[in-house]
Amino acid sequence: MKSFHLLVLATALVLGYAAVAAAAPLCNKKIESFDFVVDYSGSMMVQHKQLKQDKIIVAKTALTRVNAAIPALDYNGGLHTMSPNSTLIPQGQWDRTSLAAGIKKLRSGFQIFGRMTTMGDSIQKYEPFLSSIKRDAALILVTDGDNNRGTDLVEVARQVYASQRNLVIHIISLADTKNGEATVKAIAAMNPSSVLVRAEELATSDAAVERFVLSVFCRDADVIVLRGVNFAFNAYTLDNKAIAILNEAASLIKANPNRQVRLTGWTDYIGSDAYNQKLSQNRASAVNGYLSKQDVPSSRLTVIGKGKSYKYDNKTEEGRHMNRRTEVSFD
Repeated sequence: MKSFHLLVLATALVLGYAAVAAAAPLCNKKIESFDFVVDYSGSMMVQHKQLKQDKIIVAKTALTRVNAAIPALDYNGGLHTMSPNSTLIPQGQWDRTSLAAGIKKLRSGFQIFGRMTTMGDSIQKYEPFLSSIKRDAALILVTDGDNNRGTDLVEVARQVYASQRNLVIHIISLADTKNGEATVKAIAAMNPSSVLVRAEELATSDAAVERFVLSVFCRDADVIVLRGVNFAFNAYTLDNKAIAILNEAASLIKANPNRQVRLTGWTDYIGSDAYNQKLSQNRASAVNGYLSKQDVPSSRLTVIGKGKSYKYDNKTEEGRHMNRRTEVSFD
């Protein structure tokens, strides 16, 4: 099972308002396709002890935040359920908006009793489908691990690995029983690249979303894209959250003492070119000033203001939010 690490620290220094999830980082593709397979059995309709919502609602929140943070690359993607099996988004060219709409279709409120958990049988039925998806591939199971009827889920996972090459099973866990916890851990232990993460962490933590996305979707790279840190609108003063993230960035930079670092500031498209050029420079300079105070030599830092960004859609509030950022990269 792969433990999370921050060899790549993916974050975004942005202005304005709180984001639903961290901005999607730039990265080198690790996989060609992925598919979310969500446990839809009766036990997922039980209330999550910590968040006081049905577990399926926690799963929806986690998936929504992960989908929002997937790098804007040409992945194939899909969304399926198990126990019972259904296709909400067929496997094909991934589109963030379409997948978000599919995630919204997941519902709670079903009767708990009578909705038996047959996840092993469900995954067996998906094997022909798994054989058809582009490699390398990620199968992301969203489950509490409870399986009370049919073929053992752990044994089916072994069969999947035996028959499916260049596919890794990752787990977003809602396990709240000893048996469920044992099941998800056993599956995650089958492959050293497998990621096991708690759904409530993805539902509540930008850092957890970023680590998961980087581990599943990205190869190790040398880009640090500072995560969802907000300033006051039209300002460049670092707040406490920004400082906490920059402390992480400073540690990573100091751990690579022979590398030069570039700080690149961006804005959305509102306002004049001249104004945004200066604002983007000021944002990057604010990061530069703080990193220098953290004993990162200024001689290692290059500050660049790029002005307006069109990487994300400036016609939407979310897109403008994601365009207002500072990126840190190793030269």
